[in-house]
Amino acid sequence: MNMSQEEGAARRLIACARDANDPDAITFARLIGARLDADDLILLGLGAEELAALLDRHFERPHLGVRLPTALRASPHREFIGELRALLWSLDVTAAAHPADAHCLATIIATACERPDHLWRDLGLRGRDDVSAILQRHYPALVARNTNAMRWKKFLAQEVALAHGRAVTFAPGCPGCEDYAHCYPAREDG
Repeated sequence: MNMSQEEGAARRLIACARDANDPDAITFARLIGARLDADDLILLGLGAEELAALLDRHFERPHLGVRLPTALRASPHREFIGELRALLWSLDVTAAAHPADAHCLATIIATACERPDHLWRDLGLRGRDDVSAILQRHYPALVARNTNAMRWKKFLAQEVALAHGRAVTFAPGCPGCEDYAHCYPAREDG
């Protein structure tokens, strides 16, 4: 996607990127920019120090007056988020130029899975193809396992369950999604 199509904060971030052509800078500009536009940086799941370091790696100061979250939001789904983050961290992530970027991306994706919408919307992206492109760049082996073209949040929840030898179930945010019945037609709960 062309950065000119992005929302305001993403455009402003990429304008102060250390390398405006770096795919990681573009990805993080989009993910952070979406949360800046919605004034909810805390939904990234990153602490102030981690977010500041991420911004410093990719963007020149000042960071457009970004107010860093002072605390992480408590989540009743912290176990799922931790398991998904660990699963993503365990994959061979060769695309990230900096190991901390892979950790940040895993945290952002895992945290988004607790919100009640499609993953692409929860990440502030424009569509499923945007999520696919980010996952393909950073987690190609994971993408290759999605042989049935499952929706990403459903697939990631399945991967977490299988990695821990549990029955496959939905991600924490799935029951609140408008398409829950489409993804889980036989389920009556949620």
